[in-house]
Amino acid sequence: MKLIEKAQIMDETAMNRALSRIAHEIIEKNKGVSNVVLIGIQRRGVPLAHRLADRIYDFEGKRVPVGILDITLYRDDLSTLSEQPVVNGTNVPFEITGKVVVMVDDVLYTGRTARAAMDALIDMGRPMAIQFAVLIDRGHRELPIRADFVGKNVPTSKNEVVNVHVIEIDKVNKVIITEQSP
Repeated sequence: MKLIEKAQIMDETAMNRALSRIAHEIIEKNKGVSNVVLIGIQRRGVPLAHRLADRIYDFEGKRVPVGILDITLYRDDLSTLSEQPVVNGTNVPFEITGKVVVMVDDVLYTGRTARAAMDALIDMGRPMAIQFAVLIDRGHRELPIRADFVGKNVPTSKNEVVNVHVIEIDKVNKVIITEQSP
């Protein structure tokens, strides 16, 4: 089976605009960022978290700590992924207890990644609150999870895949929908 590109739903400009809006919403919801930390979920949530931190700095003049969270070992489908799952590493070099933790990911789909991320965070401490920012919400939830901050809602069918490409990993900034060819 081959994946074919059906549509590009965001280009670099649209991604930047969405991230700027999310950064403003994080600031507004939390009445500033003095108690806020960002944690990017491996892989593409990490560069998105760093971009949000840069925008927050541009708007507020304050650096927000950014951590990296690998949820591989917290997944409920770990045994079906592979015999040797790839662990990219977690790096949260600051205390999360008592903080507002904003988890950042590229796509919200079933909610299982967000649930695994919350499990991993709770093992690190007791945040005052956990909020969730995603670039794309594509629907089809299997768990009662929603994002607090969404760049774009994109209705999809279950046979479509939303692919977020970031320059740090993919050498281009864009979001596309692909589908398996028959």
